[in-house]
Amino acid sequence: MRYVLSALLLDAAFVLAFVVVGRVNHAEGLTPTGVALTFGPFAAALVAGWLAVLPWRPWRNPKAVVSTGWLVLLITVGGAMQLREATGEDAPFSFVVVTAVFLGVTLLGWRALAALLRRRRTPAAADTPAD
Repeated sequence: MRYVLSALLLDAAFVLAFVVVGRVNHAEGLTPTGVALTFGPFAAALVAGWLAVLPWRPWRNPKAVVSTGWLVLLITVGGAMQLREATGEDAPFSFVVVTAVFLGVTLLGWRALAALLRRRRTPAAADTPAD
């Protein structure tokens, strides 16, 4: 179960990085209140995404790209955009695309990298001698 918490925190760190980069690039400032207001919809949607994957028992393999990553990504991006619009913030198409690309690369990327590293450390079944 600790792997789920680690994965959730890593996802949250990437979402926070997206928020910080966006605020810096748009000269919105990095005040704690401003970052929190921007991060809020993304954090809520990220938690919703993680709650949605619980039936797949992500604690067995939280780094799985398909079973956790894609669903977490889709709910995080879609949910955050809906929450932004519900709170009076805009979500133009270009923002949705940039959000989806950045979070797609980061949220799926670390999972793919972890899977690759895990495969390299684990000897393949074909390499083990047959009994």
